[in-house]
Amino acid sequence: MENRGSERLNVDVVELINGAASARISTLGAEAVEWCVGGRDLLWGRETPHWDRTAPVLFPCVGWCRDGRVTIAGEAYAMHVHGFAPSIRFEVVSHDGVSVLLELADSAATRMHYPFSFRLRVRYTLEVKALRVDLEVANPGAGPLPYACGFHPGFAWPFAGGAQNDYRIVFAANEDAYVPVITRDGLISYSRRETALHERTLPLDHTTFSHEALCFLDAQSRYVTFEGPQAAIQVEANGFRHWALWSRPGAPFVCIEAWTGHGDPEDFNGEFGDKPSMEHLSPGEARRHGIVLRWLAR
Repeated sequence: MENRGSERLNVDVVELINGAASARISTLGAEAVEWCVGGRDLLWGRETPHWDRTAPVLFPCVGWCRDGRVTIAGEAYAMHVHGFAPSIRFEVVSHDGVSVLLELADSAATRMHYPFSFRLRVRYTLEVKALRVDLEVANPGAGPLPYACGFHPGFAWPFAGGAQNDYRIVFAANEDAYVPVITRDGLISYSRRETALHERTLPLDHTTFSHEALCFLDAQSRYVTFEGPQAAIQVEANGFRHWALWSRPGAPFVCIEAWTGHGDPEDFNGEFGDKPSMEHLSPGEARRHGIVLRWLAR
């Protein structure tokens, strides 16, 4: 498909091909639903009953909000976990075969949950051994824009032979082995629990995610590596503060998530824009956040 400039393309899934690499991007949620290198499927395949998503883009919040609501200018608005972007169809702005640019702008539907003017653009660029994801949030409105965003890719586990316990997560820098306990409502508590992280390495087995996500808040690492016995997948994040690792007990996938913000603290009852770790844009301002998924063959 040729680049169509500013003409919007009416498609459900966009295919990218670069040599032996391929990717498929759904316009629903601007979600990557497939990434293959050399014929090897690296993303989770949406198999039921474990998880029916693959790699959602999170916006305008990350994580759970108390009682599924946010308060904006004193008014309560319903807000689903990770925001509404994953369930809304984006428009394709351009597509040149190896990259695609998708856009979501505010509408009557989004203002029922988030009464702000915004523009969220997501660009995927397929390289021979990498998939780049660039998020740009812009504020075309007359007032400040608070938001959080994230990228939530799930990877096949195992993806390169061996058993699940042959895999591990390796952080680029030393991180605190203690992470927040997640409450029953999905909120961030002030209690902490110890993980199996030791000297930047987190071994994986069927017990790793038995107590919900592992949230490494205000992390030092700019990338983490999902290592298998024969190859690895590296996830690099720029413009994100937090990492989260998540799966479901017995599920054959691992999510390595990059977040700018996080779920509500357990005692938070304030305005949406006053939540910890929120981003804020002035009128006319835009901000970019980038993720690179790299295939590292051995």
